[in-house]
Amino acid sequence: MDVDESNNPQQDVTDYSTQFNRWLLKPMGAWPSEDSTPIKDKVISIILAITCYSLIVYALVPCILNILFEETDMHKKITTLGPLSHWSIGGVNYFFLLIRSRDINRCVQHMRNDWRTVTDSEDRGAMMRYAKVGRFVAGLCAIVMPSGVIAHTLLTGTTPVIVHIGNKSVSTYLLPCPSYTKFVDTTKSPAFEITLILQLMSSIIVTFIRVGTCSLAAVFATHACGQLTMLMRWLDQLENRKKQNTVQHRLGNIVEHHLKVLSFVAQMEALMNQLCFVEVLGCTFDLCLLGYYIITGWNVMGRKLSISYVIIYVGMAFNIFILCYIGEIVTEQCKQVGETAYMTNWYDLAHTTARDLILIISRSSTVTKLTAGKLVHLSISTFGDVSTQKCISYFVQSNTFTKCFR
Repeated sequence: MDVDESNNPQQDVTDYSTQFNRWLLKPMGAWPSEDSTPIKDKVISIILAITCYSLIVYALVPCILNILFEETDMHKKITTLGPLSHWSIGGVNYFFLLIRSRDINRCVQHMRNDWRTVTDSEDRGAMMRYAKVGRFVAGLCAIVMPSGVIAHTLLTGTTPVIVHIGNKSVSTYLLPCPSYTKFVDTTKSPAFEITLILQLMSSIIVTFIRVGTCSLAAVFATHACGQLTMLMRWLDQLENRKKQNTVQHRLGNIVEHHLKVLSFVAQMEALMNQLCFVEVLGCTFDLCLLGYYIITGWNVMGRKLSISYVIIYVGMAFNIFILCYIGEIVTEQCKQVGETAYMTNWYDLAHTTARDLILIISRSSTVTKLTAGKLVHLSISTFGDVSTQKCISYFVQSNTFTKCFR
């Protein structure tokens, strides 16, 4: 989908910005419905949500029961924790996306209003550049992690494994999420094939839910950055001598738009902080487990399975990086508004107008943060803490964790 603004300068480009998000979330009923949406489409979304959640539960509950009541080997339990964590995080994020659909719709409507009210070609150009960045990030998210997760699910279910039963060695196949045999005996056909297909479908759902969470945050954050860039352009032009007679009116528009952008950032923070908390915490835990799987099983696993683990590892790290990076740029852009106001030629303005800039500088000095659960500030330093694997160091050095592998 390409957007040509030359014929219609007031064209609404919100659908272009959120296109990948709709492609990811709408098939699962997680994309919010608008007031004008037909009842038929709303009913279909509800049916899709129930179906998808049923598939997630079908994979998740038997896996938990298998770990608690059936599996006795500690190493196999730890190996199962990775898929279990992935399914759990996807299920929790799915729940938050469904119950916060009105908030998502409110942010989308805010974006739509911003596009409709901006008529200046340079302002729209700045917004379009950031819209393309958000769209690119959303597309990249949709490629990196799913490729590894889906490949791992298929390879696990289709690669034969030698199991020793007494004095015999039997070739069998394993599920990505081990099932509870009292529910379904997956050692027989076609129960194994049916369960594998259902788990593959469930894996696709939870993966794209997690990808949708990160891409949604990226699109909202880049839109806010586009609005702040446009605001700084207005500040740079405030002392234009040809427009001195309208300087008070333009300053009023700047203050009004500044508050509007900050309101959008606050809405985005209220919407995303729970989702980001689950995603950052889950990805950090998954990185620890994946690191352990890669290190301990490099000589045991097949090459294809090892590569799939590496791709998943990169995808998890990429998700955390995207969330932390957008938090960093939003914080920096909000600060830069105050710096831009100070760096204008305020000494060429009337003293009353120049004095009003103090309020903008003061408001911008208040740090605007995107957080994970209002506990962790999403920033590059946070990503650095995760990427240095402090969590892995802690677990490896702890006696409890090392005892599990002896």
